Amino acid sequence: MTESRKASFGFTKLIVDDEEAQAEYYHQVYGLNKLHRVQNDDSGAGGSIREVIMGPGDTMSSESLVMFKIIDRPAPRDQEVILGFITDDLDALASRVLAHGGKHNGPIKSMPQHGVRVLFTTDPEGRLSENVELLAK
Repeated sequence: MTESRKASFGFTKLIVDDEEAQAEYYHQVYGLNKLHRVQNDDSGAGGSIREVIMGPGDTMSSESLVMFKIIDRPAPRDQEVILGFITDDLDALASRVLAHGGKHNGPIKSMPQHGVRVLFTTDPEGRLSENVELLAK
């Protein structure tokens, strides 16, 4: 019998302090929909948890971002992940970030040699995202 070693990427989980507020931020700024909620008292993740599973459509798919709250402890403060988003209108996304409690980590940078414009932002809890607009060729 041959053992299968194939695996595919499935999802990203952000460990957050307030899963509902963070889900609303990622909905308002990036258009991700709140698809499913989970609560588990014996999660195996170090305590009871609550999750809001989000995605770009109306049904669960392999493209998902999960707001993950371990109920009895605060979220870690160091950068455990950098989220990457691609948009066709970086200026509009930059405005949405500010309007919903996020911050810019500097100005939008044009990098025509790489075919992109880039803006690093943080969400209301301080997590870093790299936002990229692909330039027309």
